[in-house]
Amino acid sequence: MAKTTKVKPAVKAKKAKATAPKFSKETYVKWYKDMLLMRKFEEKTGQLYIQQKFGGFCHLYIGQEAIVAGTVSASRPDDKHMTAYRDHAHPIGLGTDPRVLMAELYGRQTGCSKGKGGSMHFFDKEKNFMGGHGIVGAQIAMGAGVAFAEQYMGTDNVTFVSMGDGAVRQGILHETFNMAMNWKIPVVFIIENNNYAMGTSVQRTTNVTDLSKIGLSYDMPSRSVNGMRPEEVHEAIEEACDRARRGDGPTLLDIRTYRYKGHSMSDPQKYRSKDEVNEWIEQDPIEHCLRVIQENKWLSEKELKEIQDWVKNEVEESIKFAEESPYPEAEELYKDVYVQEDYPYIKEYN
Repeated sequence: MAKTTKVKPAVKAKKAKATAPKFSKETYVKWYKDMLLMRKFEEKTGQLYIQQKFGGFCHLYIGQEAIVAGTVSASRPDDKHMTAYRDHAHPIGLGTDPRVLMAELYGRQTGCSKGKGGSMHFFDKEKNFMGGHGIVGAQIAMGAGVAFAEQYMGTDNVTFVSMGDGAVRQGILHETFNMAMNWKIPVVFIIENNNYAMGTSVQRTTNVTDLSKIGLSYDMPSRSVNGMRPEEVHEAIEEACDRARRGDGPTLLDIRTYRYKGHSMSDPQKYRSKDEVNEWIEQDPIEHCLRVIQENKWLSEKELKEIQDWVKNEVEESIKFAEESPYPEAEELYKDVYVQEDYPYIKEYN
């Protein structure tokens, strides 16, 4: 049996001071509300998966919510977002209706990808969420391509490309980084560094455990960020956005976070201890935001309960919507495959 590697949090949790919050009441309340919805949606998703309400692969984002919350609050509506297959929280943070996300998990026609993508392939053009992607590392180059298109069209939009710490081992990252810096593409590369590529720790896959150093050989501005605090994610993203919009090119952010659950629903998690997991849970970003709100007396207990009840209702309504939605018709197999609707292949087999 492989020896387990204890991974400690990059930054110890610091209790927020009620006298000097970093951001406004509105920002903390939105972070709390959005992250709580992400968390409860994911918790219910895990329960439904165990009940065999839907199948396929399923990767939960529980514990990592501050990355999405801080990224969204520091970005603009026209900016583009792309990630890997742990993709449920990103569209929620961007404002996608959780009903269509749950319907997608159920494989229903009303899903965000018409029931064809499932858990790993959420997509929402209206919210500029350019999809979750199942091929490890593929989104790195595709996201840079989206950013290049924005540059080519003369916009000042930024593209955010998220990847896991395991994906940085793909050769495509180095080719993309080289081109992105050479052409000064307006892209922010985000490593959602939850310490494990499936069940293998960063320490067992590389001699360079500070993943921010990967960008240095390309002269790409790079830094590590505490991903358990939305404030620190927001500040890092804001700085990277300013750089990209000025025309100075990409930034690499090694955002240190932790997934409380396994890599996927089939992961027995034998590679880490309960003490390690609990040590990270003590830094929970949702509890942190709740504590800041309470210490500053920004919301009453009644108002907080209203938010919690709203989140609970949204999740329940999403399940109801999904279970009452129809499955796709058989002819949907031939749609969204080719741009040309009358492509000969479709005519022959339809």
